[in-house]
Amino acid sequence: MRRGRPTTPLTLTGEERQELTRRARKRTGPQQDGLRARIVMGCADGKSNVAVAAELGISNWTVGKWRARFLCERLAGLADEPRSGGPRSIRDQQVMDIVNRTLSGRPKGATHWSTRRIAEQAKVSRDTVMRIWHAFGLQPHRVESFKLSTDPYFVEKLRDVVGLYLAPPARALVLSVDEKSKIQALDRTQLVFPMRPGLPERQSHDYTRHGTTSLIAALDTASGAVIGQCHPRHRHQEFLKFLSLIDQQVPSDLDVHLILDNYGTHKTEPVRRWLLKRPRYHVHFTPTSASWLNVVERFFGELTQRQIRRGTFNSVAQLEATIMDYLQHHNENPRPFVWTATADAILAKVSRFCEGTPLTGH
Repeated sequence: MRRGRPTTPLTLTGEERQELTRRARKRTGPQQDGLRARIVMGCADGKSNVAVAAELGISNWTVGKWRARFLCERLAGLADEPRSGGPRSIRDQQVMDIVNRTLSGRPKGATHWSTRRIAEQAKVSRDTVMRIWHAFGLQPHRVESFKLSTDPYFVEKLRDVVGLYLAPPARALVLSVDEKSKIQALDRTQLVFPMRPGLPERQSHDYTRHGTTSLIAALDTASGAVIGQCHPRHRHQEFLKFLSLIDQQVPSDLDVHLILDNYGTHKTEPVRRWLLKRPRYHVHFTPTSASWLNVVERFFGELTQRQIRRGTFNSVAQLEATIMDYLQHHNENPRPFVWTATADAILAKVSRFCEGTPLTGH
């Protein structure tokens, strides 16, 4: 038997759901706006206050409060109510001046604004600047990098590669192939002190170089297993040796689809002749400046993080032995690589980025 007062059903118009979805997905700005939007959408989906609270990790009282506020005032009810206290000492025009100054220019002798510099010019406290920046989602100290492909066949190549990930052909192997070049065998100049209670592992900041090696690897996207080979250089001769290794390890009754980037060693005449003699091999090139499409890069990142970055090697031979040991350990329990983004979703994201980026530079 159900106890307590029944909750009033909550329904949304199309415009309200669109606005709430935008707030829930927004990464900048106050986080409470996104939480309140998710509360209302959960209630609109027919869930009880208890279910919404458990899903979002908040109290039942919080869910009930914002459900009631939305039913009474709709979207306007999700805003914070005016708080008690003294009147603001900073005017709206000052706030806009600080925001515009942060967005529109740079200080002399620096690449970005700091709270101290902008507070001196605006004649306010640093805490005031920090509150304004937080309210408007401004972070001048941060910078993110990006690279848009200029390949004229970007869309076609993207759909080709993503299609292999999402719907691989029958009786075929899809291999993501690339080189991790010039891996350095670095040895610390002094002893490495192991971790102790209360103290992390300690290494000297300087090191001795003992040479480099290059790893050529092929990731089987279906199983997650990796075929790898180390070479002192990464010319087309080494790439041909690696192709021969693949040919030896892949069953002869399977087609092989190779996903490659546009590095010159992959397109030389000897490599083309090798592939023409073996019609079961099919080559798919990623767009230029789109290495993120080649999933073997994920494996290279894990190898660097788990084995190379903090490793110490007194010779190239030791470095190569460590890499091959890691490959063997990885292949003892490989995991299939699961690609989830469709080509249309990626193209839509690129389009939104281009539309939302002002065409101005420094």
